Amino acid sequence: MKNKKVTIFLTAFFMLLGICFIGYIYPKIKDQQKKQPVLPIVGNDQNHHISPFSFVNQEGKTITNDDVKGKICVVEYFFATCKGMCPKMNENMVKVYKAFLGNKNVLILSHTVDPMKDTVKALKEYSLRFDADPTQWMFLTGDKKQLYDMARYSYLISAQDDTTGVSIDKDFIHDKHFSLVDGYGRVRGFYDGLSPGDVSRMIGDINALLKENNQ
Repeated sequence: MKNKKVTIFLTAFFMLLGICFIGYIYPKIKDQQKKQPVLPIVGNDQNHHISPFSFVNQEGKTITNDDVKGKICVVEYFFATCKGMCPKMNENMVKVYKAFLGNKNVLILSHTVDPMKDTVKALKEYSLRFDADPTQWMFLTGDKKQLYDMARYSYLISAQDDTTGVSIDKDFIHDKHFSLVDGYGRVRGFYDGLSPGDVSRMIGDINALLKENNQ
């Protein structure tokens, strides 16, 4: 009888201990799962972040990395006189812009590759084609070397020949891809700006990053 009571006691004790352990560890596991990134961090170096920058938008306002800190940014490179892929890219970018219109946590940064021609005035006129809110869709110009360095080394956008077949110079960057950057300045994805399917996928990924930010 005594052995039976001991057995019942030990069984109840270990069951209670197991319940307490599960109650302690389960929330931690769930919390850890929430903290897992919803999208991979792009690049060989997991500590890769965009470099500090200073450009000018279509309103003549200086925009720096401090202005985009904590924001999800869609990045592209184009030039206003482009007759090749740029118009199609920006038609697709309009879909992104409309999907997050009014959401100040999502910005679009459209950098010119031809700062000599794409003056503030030229970019303002170009932005009016899309009725772009300059606080959310920024058309940026500035020092050519910094523009190109940001493309290659921060946003990890590669160089590619212009589809019009007309190149400004041998160091001309023109690429059809959009780069998605999170609020910490990390690249989280690349998307074909000419592909409606890829653009739709990017919109879904932006929503995922917004949820990640709210965890």
